[in-house]
Amino acid sequence: MKTDPTSLDRLHDLVQPPAVPWWPPAPGWYWVLGLLLVLALIGLVKALLHWQHNRYRREALHLAALQQHRLQDPTTRTAALVALSELLKRTAVTAFPREQTASLTGTSWLAFLNRTSRTPGSVPSEIATLETVAYDPRTSAQLDDTQVLQLTTAARDWLAHHRVPTPPGGSS
Repeated sequence: MKTDPTSLDRLHDLVQPPAVPWWPPAPGWYWVLGLLLVLALIGLVKALLHWQHNRYRREALHLAALQQHRLQDPTTRTAALVALSELLKRTAVTAFPREQTASLTGTSWLAFLNRTSRTPGSVPSEIATLETVAYDPRTSAQLDDTQVLQLTTAARDWLAHHRVPTPPGGSS
């Protein structure tokens, strides 16, 4: 072996440093993960509150679906239409302040349904028939299957898609 320090025999391969490990991450990534976790929890709580806030709507739709077979039978149609009318009123009293909805009848009830529907003015005026069936059972005998279907479709549409105004200063 030569003792000359500049000799090419003394060259060695470069030693590569070990690869940078993925874990543990740099401290900044802990902050990012923490922020994402907080945002995910906030989103989960908001979704849970929204789901819980619409519980009355899901239950009303379930009760309306239970009335469907009774509406097809002419012998139980009157009772089913009365129950559907009551369901609309109970849902309105649950979703909106009682002072605004409990005393509504006739054209003011129809105007309320139109004002709070998915698209204002989309509730057909025939839905007022539901209110009269409770007081005059002969009204249901005058309805044919197509009219009953239109009434129940309009009622279910309102139950599923009515708009509840957000309270001032809050969003849920």
